[in-house]
Amino acid sequence: MITGKKGKFYIEIDGTEEAEITYTYAGKDKIIIDHTEVSDKLKGQSIGYKLINAAVDFARANNIKIKPLCTYVAAVFKKKKDEYLDIIH
Repeated sequence: MITGKKGKFYIEIDGTEEAEITYTYAGKDKIIIDHTEVSDKLKGQSIGYKLINAAVDFARANNIKIKPLCTYVAAVFKKKKDEYLDIIH
């Protein structure tokens, strides 16, 4: 979902958003991921990784880079740096 310069990737269950990653466009070719949140009922199910993969797929499909300001996303990018080299800003 994109609204102007901001957007998010989210997981909805029974009409309620249970997890999200939010981002802001920084120019035409970069997004800044600033927040990740997963509800307690989805913890331990790799939901954060699924949201990151959605963001990475989006970046690759749109030829943009990701700057991870969110500490969780930054930690995952650092841990799996080789997988994400092409989209890390």
